[in-house]
Amino acid sequence: MTTPVQRALSRGALWLACGLAAAPTAFAAAPACYNFSPVNQYNLQVSAGFWNPIIRYVSARSGVCLTLKLGRTSADTTSYILAREVDFAFTNHLFSPEREKMGWTVFGRRNAPPVRGQIVVPADSPIKDIKDLAGSAVGFPGPEALVAYKVTYAQLLRRGVPVSVLFAGNHDAAFTQLFAGRVKAVGANSQLVASWGDREGKSFRVLWSSAPFNDLALMASPRVPAEQVHAVARAFLGMHLDPEGRQVLAAAAELVHAATPQSFVAASDADYASYRTFYAEAPANLR
Repeated sequence: MTTPVQRALSRGALWLACGLAAAPTAFAAAPACYNFSPVNQYNLQVSAGFWNPIIRYVSARSGVCLTLKLGRTSADTTSYILAREVDFAFTNHLFSPEREKMGWTVFGRRNAPPVRGQIVVPADSPIKDIKDLAGSAVGFPGPEALVAYKVTYAQLLRRGVPVSVLFAGNHDAAFTQLFAGRVKAVGANSQLVASWGDREGKSFRVLWSSAPFNDLALMASPRVPAEQVHAVARAFLGMHLDPEGRQVLAAAAELVHAATPQSFVAASDADYASYRTFYAEAPANLR
């Protein structure tokens, strides 16, 4: 349950995020102010409430102006990156062979255990095996969700289990559809299965779980000067060492019912080799 203060912060954050996304040209005249787009892992209000305080802190500490740019869905947010409207991101949508040509680099990641793609049903569902999903509707956050959609759907294809794919836009919406009975199962990120279940008081049965993948990456586009990338990286990676930064991270963790304290650690492209392996082995329609 969120506190009144968190709800107020979230409402304010949502207004800011939506305003920025609706009027990107407001910053067009200031090339030193960069858009930051994190994948929508939660609904829009929670996503904005999680990221806006972090971005404000990083901007102040780094001296590099960052603004949050969120789409209504994770696919919308990724479209901003592909359209080169964004120069910093928190994502795992850029590791396909084609998108790696864009030249983005990894400088950090959230300090969290590796995530797994999972196919889940409510704990009281009569479905016990993924083969029982044949002919059923299965929900996914969106077509860009690598761990939650591409990894889990690839397993259904490999097992020869035909399903009707329904994209909900984000994990929160997919889980809501599951417990409303609109879909029989959901392909999801294990981290978000745990946090949403805790936040909403719901229990899941895991039908299948993938090999581990590192959590989403903090990335910068090749258009950002190296000294500014370094300044932003230092601010992210040092948040947990600063009292104000720790307070921001603690509020973010509380908002999403994270199982572990939030912080960021250094990372490189090499930490995402498992993503490249997936693309090398995935069915052609998921590459």
